[in-house]
Amino acid sequence: MMSRSKPRALLSEINVVPYVDVTLVLLVIFMITAPLLTQGIAVNLPDVAADPVDVAADEPLIFSVDRAGAFYLSAGGSADEPLEEQEVLERAAAVMRRDADTPILVRADDAAVHGRVMRGIGLLRQAGVQRVMFAFDPPVDEDGR
Repeated sequence: MMSRSKPRALLSEINVVPYVDVTLVLLVIFMITAPLLTQGIAVNLPDVAADPVDVAADEPLIFSVDRAGAFYLSAGGSADEPLEEQEVLERAAAVMRRDADTPILVRADDAAVHGRVMRGIGLLRQAGVQRVMFAFDPPVDEDGR
């Protein structure tokens, strides 16, 4: 007669090693790509002393003018490709139709021609923009602060 051994109990533990691996890979991917998403157009902002504006409540539309006078807009299409004046007008008007209280943050290079920056602001005003703010760097004193 054959003796039977006791049946083994089922192992009911969850193997979390694959989940930890996937989580760490995703963390590394997000750490690498996050800074790339916030770069935008390279613009040397002028140094001006002023109080900061809190725009946390409304996500501003960013309008940039580079050294050569090219226009860029953070709405619609690629934010790092220069736009023609008509494209700026159309995209800004579309944003204003969606939310008329959207603030506009103007980032103009320190070496950009003043008339070109004002032309861009005029296009924004034609599109129905009500709130325009300017971005600039705080001045650096002798201590480097």
